[in-house]
Amino acid sequence: MKSKPNCRVLMLLENNPYPNDLRVRQEANSLVSHGFQVTVIAPGTRSQSSYENIHGVHVYRYPEPPAGEGCFSYLVEYSWALFFSFFLTFWVFFRRGFDVIHAHNPPDLFVLIAMCFRVIGKKFIFDHHDLSPEMYYARFDNQGSRVVFRALKFFEILSCRMAHQVIATNESYKKVEMERAGIPASRVSIVRNGPDISKMKPVEPDPTIRAKATINLGYLGVIGQQDGVDYLIRSLEHIVKELGITDIHAIIMGSGSAVPSLKKLTAQLKLEQYISFTGSIPYNDLPRYVSACDICVDPDPHNPYNDRSTMVKMMDYMAMAKPIVAFDLTEHRASAGPAALYSIRNDIRDLAKTIVELIENPDLQNKMGETGRQRMIEQFAWHHQENQLLKAYANIGFDVPAKISPTTSIPPNTASPTELVSK
Repeated sequence: MKSKPNCRVLMLLENNPYPNDLRVRQEANSLVSHGFQVTVIAPGTRSQSSYENIHGVHVYRYPEPPAGEGCFSYLVEYSWALFFSFFLTFWVFFRRGFDVIHAHNPPDLFVLIAMCFRVIGKKFIFDHHDLSPEMYYARFDNQGSRVVFRALKFFEILSCRMAHQVIATNESYKKVEMERAGIPASRVSIVRNGPDISKMKPVEPDPTIRAKATINLGYLGVIGQQDGVDYLIRSLEHIVKELGITDIHAIIMGSGSAVPSLKKLTAQLKLEQYISFTGSIPYNDLPRYVSACDICVDPDPHNPYNDRSTMVKMMDYMAMAKPIVAFDLTEHRASAGPAALYSIRNDIRDLAKTIVELIENPDLQNKMGETGRQRMIEQFAWHHQENQLLKAYANIGFDVPAKISPTTSIPPNTASPTELVSK
C-alpha cells in the first residue's frame, strides 16, 4: 500500500467546542506533532471565531444549537450539528482536502457524512467516546423511549461497521463493539482518556479552598443527571448529621444541567455551609483546586452506561495523586485499582462509611495517592495513549512519521474541567 506520510485528517466533533474538549485536543495535537494535517469541525461559542488555527490545527466552527433538555432538544441539537457539519465537510473537502474522517461521538450520526466520502476512497475512524444508547437511558433515569434507544443502537452499530478502524476508550467498550456490532478485534484500538501528567500534577493548593475545612472532599467534572453528584450530597448529610463529623467540606467543581437541582437539594438538606459549587474552572487553575482536596469522590451510580465507561475525573484524580472513593464499578476498578476505596453500588450510607474510613486513615490516603500517580505514569498517561492512536492510523494504511516537534501544549485558559471529554 502506498505510504501517506502527510495524511490529512478531518475531525468531526459535536459534544463540545474546540479546543475545550481535552481528548480531541490531545489527539489533534499529537497527530499534528507527527506531521499530519488536522482540521476540526465543531460548534463554537459566541466568543470564538468561525475559523482559527490553534497550534497547527485548522478549526472551522458553526454556531452552537439552542440549549435545552429532553428528547426534542436533543433531536434539534443533533439535526443542527449534522446540517452544519455536512456543509463544512464539503467546504473543507474542496478547500483543504482530507484522507480520513475521524468522527467523535456523540452523536453517532456522523457516519452519514462518512458514508458519502467512503465511496470515493476516504477512510473512516469512529472514535467511540460514549455508549449512546446506554447514556440516553442514564440521562433520563431509565424512563426513555424504546424507539429512541433502538435508533441510537442502530446508528452506533452502523458507525462501527462502516468504520475502517474503531477507537474505544477501554476494554468494556471494545467488548460492546465486537459483540453488538460484530466487528473483529483487529478493527478496534483502545485509546484511553489519559491526561498530560506534566500539567496534571500536585501543586501548591489554592488557599481559599484549603481553608474551607480540615477535611475537603473534591468532585470534578460534568454535573448531569447521570453523574451522581446527588449521591455525594446525600452521603455528606449522613456524615455530618448522623456520624457527627462537621469539620468537612465538599468542593464541587464543574457545571452542567443538574446544578440548579443540586443547589436546591443542598438547601433542602441545610448543607449550604458544607458544600461549595465553584462552577467552571480554567484548565490551568485546575491543579490548584484539586490539590486543595484531601479525598476525591467519583459518585457515578451503577448503571449499564457508567459501569462500562472510563471516567476522566478518575484519571485526573490519580494524576493529581489524590485518594479516591467511588462506587464499585467495573471500569472504576480497571482504572484506579488500589488507588481507590470502593463502596457498595448506589448505597449512600456505604459511600459515607467508606469516605469516613479513608478520613480516619491518613497513611492510607498518602499510599493510595502515590499508587494512583504511579499508575498514570506507568500505564495511562497521554504519551502511552498517543502511541495507541498512531497505531490506529497505521492499521488503516498510513505511515506514521517521526515526531517533528514536541507535542503541542494545551493552550492556556481555553477549557474548564467540565468542558473536557468527561463522563
